[in-house]
Amino acid sequence: MTQTPWTRRQFLHRGGVFASMAATTPLFIQEASRAMSIPAGSLVSSLAGVPQDRVLVVVQLGGGNDGLNTVVPYGSKEYYNKRPRLAIAAPGRHANGALQIPGVDGIGLHPAFTGMRELVDEGVGCIVQGVGYPNPNRSHFSSMDIWHTANTNGRDIGWLGRYFDNTCSGTPEAGAGIAIGNAAPLAMQGSRSMPVSFESPELYRWLGEDLGDDVSSAWRGMPLQDHSDQKDNLAFLKRTTLDAQLSSDEVRKAASRSPLAAWPSGDLANQLKMVAAMIRAELPTRVFYVTLGGFDTHANQEGTHQRLLRQVGDSLLAFHKELKAQRNDGRVLTMVFSEFGRRVGENGSGGTDHGTAAPMYLMGPMVRPGVLGTHPDLRRLEDGDLKHTTDFREVYAGVLQNWMKADPVEILQGRWAPAQVLRT
Repeated sequence: MTQTPWTRRQFLHRGGVFASMAATTPLFIQEASRAMSIPAGSLVSSLAGVPQDRVLVVVQLGGGNDGLNTVVPYGSKEYYNKRPRLAIAAPGRHANGALQIPGVDGIGLHPAFTGMRELVDEGVGCIVQGVGYPNPNRSHFSSMDIWHTANTNGRDIGWLGRYFDNTCSGTPEAGAGIAIGNAAPLAMQGSRSMPVSFESPELYRWLGEDLGDDVSSAWRGMPLQDHSDQKDNLAFLKRTTLDAQLSSDEVRKAASRSPLAAWPSGDLANQLKMVAAMIRAELPTRVFYVTLGGFDTHANQEGTHQRLLRQVGDSLLAFHKELKAQRNDGRVLTMVFSEFGRRVGENGSGGTDHGTAAPMYLMGPMVRPGVLGTHPDLRRLEDGDLKHTTDFREVYAGVLQNWMKADPVEILQGRWAPAQVLRT
């Protein structure tokens, strides 16, 4: 079978990373030859009915966030029995007691999670309790793969990659995904689509210009022919590089603008500030992905977890305020998850070990605010761990069907009752 060459836009898609590629032309051509293996026509424009103005921002808390000390079941005696040192006091019983959630009895928030409490109070913060999956895996890598693929064997392409494959296939017009980091997360990788991935706007560029005038002059001196005949691959590569350079220029220009709201310091705040800048610049991107690590709190958890939750809550609150100042908050749904929670009982090192079910968090004026779902029963554990009450794929299905307007059955490769996490 004759392989059909790639079009310019197909090639540009595969290589949003080409703008930050290695600085040698041979490697560029090598990457290009790999990209040529997909036939033309496989990347199509967005399907009818898929809203192009809606954005999903995914925040990954890497390491396994302790859900029990984030959404605190202070009404449970078992919680205090299992955690004599680490348990958070009930509201009003200690200076650092749990934050009361209006209208909710027996469940509060970690005292450092003030940002989420403010989002809930404003009616734009949603907490989904007891999220997990059957036969949970306590390995960081395996469990993260399960969350990324929406498949309990963890061997598949990413669920967001399937979204792009099925709805818009990552063409620039349809809005390819962008991941902030040094590698594209598995969740964003499809069979025909790959996200743009970079750690900072300054690194999202072609490095060939840094090699000196000889290299850049030789590259610019290659003849440009009409790419439609696709006979001159070097000219095709050159045109693709120039397009990627323009794309990277847009990202760097967006990130250089002063934000409209006050931002805290920290890695997550910096990532979300960059995402907010790209949303403000109207980059045609439907999914952004950011990551904060450090949640593997096996020892000395108290101080570490407090600092992390303060950073997460403050960063999410600043992100909301920035989007609101832009008048873009109604376009953006933010979803926060971790690969698993921690065990119910604390360990002997002042920490907690790998567990199972934990809360998820969503943010935006389109969410049903407050606490949703059922908190796992601490009296009915499974091997010392919580039994999940909501399958994470139900949350995915709710987001896909009711926000992204995509078919969750096709994308998740199975039928999951969409969680009612959004306002009707």
